[in-house]
Amino acid sequence: MAYKLTDITPKVDLTQERGTGPVRTRRPVYVDLKPSCNHACPAGENVQAWLDLAQAGKYREAWEVLVRDNPMPAVHGRVCYHPCEDSCNRGEVDAPVSIHAVERFLGDLATKANWPFKIEAPPSGKKVLIVGAGPCGLSAAYQLARLGHSVEIHDAGPLPGGMMHFGIPAYRLPRADLMREIERIEAMGVKIITNRKVKNLLAEKEKGGFDAVLVAIGAGVGKRVGIPARDAVRMLDAVNVLQETSAGHPPLLGRRVVVYGGGNTAMDAARTARRLGATETLIIYRRDRAHMPAHSFEADEALDEGVKIKWLTTIKQIMGPALTVERMEIDAEGRPHPTGEFETLEADTVVLALGQETDSGFLKLVPGIAFASDGAVKVGPDMMTGHDGIFAGGDAVPGEQSVTVSVGHGKRAARHIDAWLRGAKYEADEKHAVVDFSMLHLPVYSDADPNAPRSLPPSERLGGFEEIIAGFSETEARYEARRCYSCGNCFECDNCYAACPENAITKLGPGRRYRFEYDKCTGCAVCFEQCPCHAIEIIPEAGQDG
Repeated sequence: MAYKLTDITPKVDLTQERGTGPVRTRRPVYVDLKPSCNHACPAGENVQAWLDLAQAGKYREAWEVLVRDNPMPAVHGRVCYHPCEDSCNRGEVDAPVSIHAVERFLGDLATKANWPFKIEAPPSGKKVLIVGAGPCGLSAAYQLARLGHSVEIHDAGPLPGGMMHFGIPAYRLPRADLMREIERIEAMGVKIITNRKVKNLLAEKEKGGFDAVLVAIGAGVGKRVGIPARDAVRMLDAVNVLQETSAGHPPLLGRRVVVYGGGNTAMDAARTARRLGATETLIIYRRDRAHMPAHSFEADEALDEGVKIKWLTTIKQIMGPALTVERMEIDAEGRPHPTGEFETLEADTVVLALGQETDSGFLKLVPGIAFASDGAVKVGPDMMTGHDGIFAGGDAVPGEQSVTVSVGHGKRAARHIDAWLRGAKYEADEKHAVVDFSMLHLPVYSDADPNAPRSLPPSERLGGFEEIIAGFSETEARYEARRCYSCGNCFECDNCYAACPENAITKLGPGRRYRFEYDKCTGCAVCFEQCPCHAIEIIPEAGQDG
């Protein structure tokens, strides 16, 4: 029997003398705990499980476990900011497992082998409308189709993918790889209608005979800022620059381009400007690098490609090609304050990258739906809006915005929609306790040096939008998967079996783990101390207070 950590309190003090005398006062139990990578994944992937299958060479089984939670691993292996790796316990020893690279390998392999998705339930007779074919909408459509529901997606754009298609540059996400994963979702029977802008949601729902609706429109409208301008330099929005470039109609930016903002979109816009021929590309951001919203590696890659970044600076006025900027300083809380020190810069184009908002005005016709100040749609814990049967998720709702967060929203929304269609309520399973690095009992050496995906040299990147990061080979992917510590879950290393001085542990065979023979066990805790991944816990015997 596997125990959860919540079942095994109070803890016993393991600093006491080994051995418990003629009457055992504590006993070991096998536990299944939650690895930190799983806990950090916004899409809720069972990372450890598919890494285990991948390291064993069971690639299709690994992919099938992965896509239970995320139908687009080839996309996420390229564009996810991999918080799983930030939380990987192996990072405390040498370097995190390159989880995203193994995920990409599995996604690319599935595309090459044309592995299909499985539909796991008979047709329900229910029909769901999804507004928006971005990551949230596609994720929800996939999950709902697996559950037997009929799904139709209406999207205002000419192609599905949302900001994955029109906001992420092709050097990070080649469009062919994106479209192949979308086509696999369509092959399940999901119908995607493009160039279909929904203006009256209730009329659309009634006309199509839909039983439920998910609003997954994203946040595709760039925020504006009031900068005094006269005879102004050309001012563009970063979202539009990226969209037009992706559509094959890049804007003319000129030789000198200033990008105003410090997020990932600002980095993408600046790097795109370099590829479009700008010889001087400068990012202006009002705070310092430590407080920028962009991920650090995005800034590093921009700098590698010749983009310059002017921290602690804000634009005060634009007069023709001249920009008046003011130097800022950061207080103890990380807030910028003006210094009264000014400087003049010149630019042919200023690109505003100040964040995105949701274009949710059409939902104001729907009774009961409430909005945040930025237009985001308010939802309850079940992801339903204030109107019965209308749900919302992804960038359309308040909270963190990313492709992976949106995919997680789509999965969660699909589960709530499925339950609502059945007249039930979805209840998530109780979560196991998370294993951190301090709970592991590791050897003092590192036995597998980290593997890093190869990238194009910066000097070769600016000639176009060719993908800059290469994928892993099978050998590299399998090697990297084997670097996983299997935190919190037994991987049958035999340490406990070999260490037990009483022969009180029985091997049950491959995949079946072990069993404690308590008639032999003295409670000495040697097995606990020898378990590298904390898959064993020591608990008090019944009637003992620990």
